[in-house]
Amino acid sequence: MNLTDERLLDMIWGTGPMVKLILAILLLCSIFSWAIIVYKIMLLRKIEKETTAFYNIFWEKRQFPQIFAASKPFKSTPLVRLFNSVYNEISQSAKQQEHGRGDLRREDVEMFQRILRKTASQEAANLEYAVGFLATTGNTAPFIGLFGTVWGIMTSFRSIGAKGAANLAIVAPGIAEALIATAMGLLAAIPAVVGYNHLLTRINRINTEMNNFSADMLNIIEKQIRK
Repeated sequence: MNLTDERLLDMIWGTGPMVKLILAILLLCSIFSWAIIVYKIMLLRKIEKETTAFYNIFWEKRQFPQIFAASKPFKSTPLVRLFNSVYNEISQSAKQQEHGRGDLRREDVEMFQRILRKTASQEAANLEYAVGFLATTGNTAPFIGLFGTVWGIMTSFRSIGAKGAANLAIVAPGIAEALIATAMGLLAAIPAVVGYNHLLTRINRINTEMNNFSADMLNIIEKQIRK
């Protein structure tokens, strides 16, 4: 640890109780933000890889039973859950057909659309889970830091009032508190905003893949009904 680091730590430890509390809050927000960013990036990377692989299998196999058998290794991609939600209903209809209750009808397409929309909404909510914390941190951290800034300036003015004079030794502690709180607020907010925008872009891309996959499944089902 060099001299600059030691001085910075001395400045932090020399802050008042209120600023220490503000810095602790901002530090926790930063830690949670980085944890969410790292976890979500790793998860989305796995989802994107499995989504591409499963989409290729979907168009290669074409037959739903074969796709269902090949989908079991894919645990992360939401496309598998979309496919299974419809395939389970088709399997139930096939069992009813064996008991003389009829085949798939055109009216069933609307039911499949509702199932796909519901499943896609659930998957989108799962993808966005905890990402909102990054937006909250990005929006609130600068203001929390600003509160610390104001508090530090107030400390400087109180010191001037108590001493009856204004010099560097009197105002320096309060100004140091203000600058540290401002810097910590920005350090917490900037990665959270960047991470939020990055994750949201990738999540929206996966949502688009889900919509495209749902449309492809419905097209195949409608073709089978027409036959």
